[in-house]
Amino acid sequence: MAEAPLKGLRVVELARILAGPWIGQTLADLGAEVVKVEAPEGDDTRRWGPPFIERPRADGTTERVAAYFHAANRGKTSVTCDFNDPADLDRLRALIDDADVVVENFKVGGLARFGLDYDTLSARNPGLVYASITGFGQDGPRATQPGYDFLIQGMSGIMDLTGAPDGEPQKVGVAWIDIFTGLYGVIAVQAALAERQRSGRGQHLDLSLLDCGVAVLANQAMNHLLGGMVPHRLGNAHPNIVPYQLFPASDGHLILACGNDRQFAALCRVLGLPDLPADPDFATNPARVAHRDRLVPMLTAATSRRTRAELIALMEGAGVPAGPVNDVAEALSEPQILARGLQIAPEGIAGLRTPIRFGRSRMAHDRAAPALGEGGWSFGKDPAP
Repeated sequence: MAEAPLKGLRVVELARILAGPWIGQTLADLGAEVVKVEAPEGDDTRRWGPPFIERPRADGTTERVAAYFHAANRGKTSVTCDFNDPADLDRLRALIDDADVVVENFKVGGLARFGLDYDTLSARNPGLVYASITGFGQDGPRATQPGYDFLIQGMSGIMDLTGAPDGEPQKVGVAWIDIFTGLYGVIAVQAALAERQRSGRGQHLDLSLLDCGVAVLANQAMNHLLGGMVPHRLGNAHPNIVPYQLFPASDGHLILACGNDRQFAALCRVLGLPDLPADPDFATNPARVAHRDRLVPMLTAATSRRTRAELIALMEGAGVPAGPVNDVAEALSEPQILARGLQIAPEGIAGLRTPIRFGRSRMAHDRAAPALGEGGWSFGKDPAP
């Protein structure tokens, strides 16, 4: 199998928590050499537990680190840097002189007083791609304000779209905007590297949690921008598709997702409601959206009479998208996930790989998250071309 796609790429990560480290981990999984630069006490998420993982260090001691840290730091090496120590700063600048990419998530302007801002570093290394992740971006009226995922979920509109109509707004169960920002960061870094091959120059990348959170509102934003409506939460229903929601079975719940009229007709046949697809109020998706208050109770009465397993089997046989509502343990033990090899255990520490498969190239999943400060202040000998 061919080498990892980003083998030879050199990355310095000056980031903590999740969005920035997610960029670094994804690049490491793709083969980049990522040096994580941490404060002497380490990334905050090393202490965000329980649960905690204990493992031996090279010096014979034991390191106790939260599972959270292992979620976003696989494949990196770690060095510690005291920004108040001129010698440490000199070592860091020398490391960045040899780097292709810097990822940082300090507050706007926070690195300038240490000579670690883009203008200073790019003067020494003109090809440097420098990705900055902040809550609100490098400019605008909120640029200097701090921003965490939960705060940004509220500001982005997604919490008003999530939860029961008569309940309080709900956040997504993971740091969803941090993850999206990290993924957009990976896209931006690779695009800037591709452009560098033409221009020979790096550039500054400006990523905002709020920008990313609003940008992925997708159809809900379009419902407002083009339709003039202000969408609000519908529980597990879909604003533009019916039926596309959670339904009760006799022993639990399942999801039914009819994306077209053919699937709706098949659903009705399975549920013993063969006349519904011919009814003008239900014959098309726009009609079903307009009359969902009548349609959904009829479907609910029919699904409630059968078990979840029976319904899912019947729907799969009829070509109707249907599935269970799994907890995390059930999701991780889903036969399809096991067959795809999503679970990995580098150095014996369980984790989930970056969900990409290449036809020829391999991914770099052989190293766990690093012990604090056990890396070196230099890169390998094979830089990216």
